[in-house]
Amino acid sequence: MIPLRLDELARALGGRLVLPAGVAADTIVDGSVETDSRLVTPGSIFVALPGEVTDGHLFAAAAVEAGAALVIDREDLGLEVPQLVVADGLDALAALAREVVARVRAGGRLRVVGITGSNGKTTTKNLLRAILATQGPTVAPEGSFNNQVGAPISMLRIDHDTRSLIVEMGASGAGEIARLVSIARPDIGVVLKVGLAHAGVFGGIEATEAAKAEMVTELPPSAVAVLNVDDERVARMAERTAARVVGFGLSRAAEVRADELEATAQGTRFTLVVDGVRRPVQLRILGEHHVMNALAALTVARELGVDLDTAIAALGAVPRAERWRMELFERPDGVTVINDAYNASPDSVAAALKTLAQIARPEQRRTVAVLGEMAELGEYAREEHDRIGRLAVRLDIRRLVVVGDAARHIHAAAGLEGSWDGESILVADVDAAYDVLRDELRTGDIVLVKSSKSAGLRFLGDRLAGIGGNS
Repeated sequence: MIPLRLDELARALGGRLVLPAGVAADTIVDGSVETDSRLVTPGSIFVALPGEVTDGHLFAAAAVEAGAALVIDREDLGLEVPQLVVADGLDALAALAREVVARVRAGGRLRVVGITGSNGKTTTKNLLRAILATQGPTVAPEGSFNNQVGAPISMLRIDHDTRSLIVEMGASGAGEIARLVSIARPDIGVVLKVGLAHAGVFGGIEATEAAKAEMVTELPPSAVAVLNVDDERVARMAERTAARVVGFGLSRAAEVRADELEATAQGTRFTLVVDGVRRPVQLRILGEHHVMNALAALTVARELGVDLDTAIAALGAVPRAERWRMELFERPDGVTVINDAYNASPDSVAAALKTLAQIARPEQRRTVAVLGEMAELGEYAREEHDRIGRLAVRLDIRRLVVVGDAARHIHAAAGLEGSWDGESILVADVDAAYDVLRDELRTGDIVLVKSSKSAGLRFLGDRLAGIGGNS
């Protein structure tokens, strides 16, 4: 975190400063900001937050023992280090991030990009980070730090040398993206897609659309809204923003568009069409669906004045979307494993299945899909799992292994298609799936492993690939 005095922090957070003997109010703190006492190092600021299982309040002493220079908590614990007593730790974390971003922005160099959407946020963030890192110091969240805790923590990693801040903005309800936008105040806001991911949590697709639209409805006229014009729900957000709108997509309505897409086992190729120029783009990332993420990143880069050739070269150097996202492994026995089991929505599973079929087709390789539950779909769960099972058959996926009772409708729907005879199997858990696949896989097979994170199939994918996994 940038250096701040204790009394400055107290004013910014609206907290009561409690100082131990010998510590002055103008003492400067500049360590990392942590909400997990296990991550605290000497000089850190520990923010005690209530959690689902336990309460950070109980670990304040452990944070001090680890070297915390300041504890932000809801009550005075009589610690040996300064404390800021606040009414709400989450609000205090947001206020701290808001203050830090505003101070760095005041220097005139910082550009902030916010990214949201039902799918593709993390991949787009990673692609954009690769591009903007060519222009100067860039901060972006690790993994999927995109919620009300993770996003502010990521913002607090900036300093006065930071030129670009990328904020991935997820949400589980109305108002959460608006809150993050109010903290980061993006110069550019990106909306990738409105889909059924987490629709059960939001309460339906219309509620999801409204929540994602908060990205652009909160932007000022000086900002830019980067919208996927191929998604009708995203495209109509242009009517809900005061910002200047720039569209990306495959349609000719897009200012930044892609043509001539081709997915192979080596990656994805397309032709970029922008400003009357056509440029070839080669991604190492698997799947045509990642072209939209690349287009979003290139659109932002264009708005920020990045040289087009530099941006394209940066995209081509990104080795993978993210851990457990379309990760490809070639086994010594000639089996290819694609581990895409960090997350799953109906759209992303359909895209992954289409990619599996596309890359197998030229060499007539056998395709195997190992599918688990798509979580948080609410009332859409049965219908969408059913749709995926039927799609697998229509794409001529040769073997389907469905894992867990929550995903059983994938198996049932595949069996009802009528063109299969025993090619789908339902197993109880990942161990049973591994036993089946260990005995069945043969040289030349391409195996896709796909599910929501909660189903745990990402570790099955690692096991099939012959590597160790960790959470």
